[in-house]
Amino acid sequence: MKKKSLYTEAKECFVDTEDAKKFIGLDQSVYFLKKLKETVKKPLKMILLYGEPGIGKSILLNRLYLELSKTNSNVHIFLSPILDEHNFTKALYRKIFSKDEDIDFNKFVDLVNRELSFNSTLVLLDEAQLYSNSQMEKIRILSDTRKIKFVVSLHKTEQEDLIAKGHFQTRIWETIELKPPTINELETYIKKKLLGRNLFNIANQFNKKHIKFIYHYTKGNYRETNKFLYHLFEIYEYYEKNKPSKIDYSKISKKFLEMSAIKLGYIDV
Repeated sequence: MKKKSLYTEAKECFVDTEDAKKFIGLDQSVYFLKKLKETVKKPLKMILLYGEPGIGKSILLNRLYLELSKTNSNVHIFLSPILDEHNFTKALYRKIFSKDEDIDFNKFVDLVNRELSFNSTLVLLDEAQLYSNSQMEKIRILSDTRKIKFVVSLHKTEQEDLIAKGHFQTRIWETIELKPPTINELETYIKKKLLGRNLFNIANQFNKKHIKFIYHYTKGNYRETNKFLYHLFEIYEYYEKNKPSKIDYSKISKKFLEMSAIKLGYIDV
């Protein structure tokens, strides 16, 4: 079997994923995970996690679920919104009560009030900006039972303000805003991704100028950084196969960085 190219392995490091096991422990991400874990212990009805798209909300929510579910079976996560209201109610019922039956919302609320204890259940909702106003109102009603606590993750847009003002202004809640990483944190992120595959030589080829170049175009956005590095190592794959003499194995090529930026539309040609 032909051995996989190191550049192919490097490329695979930057396939965009929400796998909690691939959570990169940067200072900022570890801080927000710790803050979330502390916040869910408080007697709150609602916790809002928000930030720009692509800065790690989904993988953070996944990691929170992975860690809490090890010791608590009453933690549930919805990674993709269920936009049909009746199906959403059925899915909540199935997760919380482990029963696959048809149930309407009012009966579900009655059951929650009767069967669950105070703050006993935690539900994590990702991509909540996709839920309708009617669904968000039902989530509010469920949170008012004080039996189910929700962590609601959504993009930082005008929609976030509407959700906050329109549904939760009288709720007991807390907001956690994720910020993009700094240049130093992005460097750590890139190198930890590569070191996770034991690609020490490739990780060491990146210097501060390379990281600044990437940061200039991606603004530290993890999703955009993943795309940038994926295409960068795809270019390396091509040259290794077709024009190996063009590769300098001692450092990352500025030309290849520029080619990746062009491919992603950051640079006009």
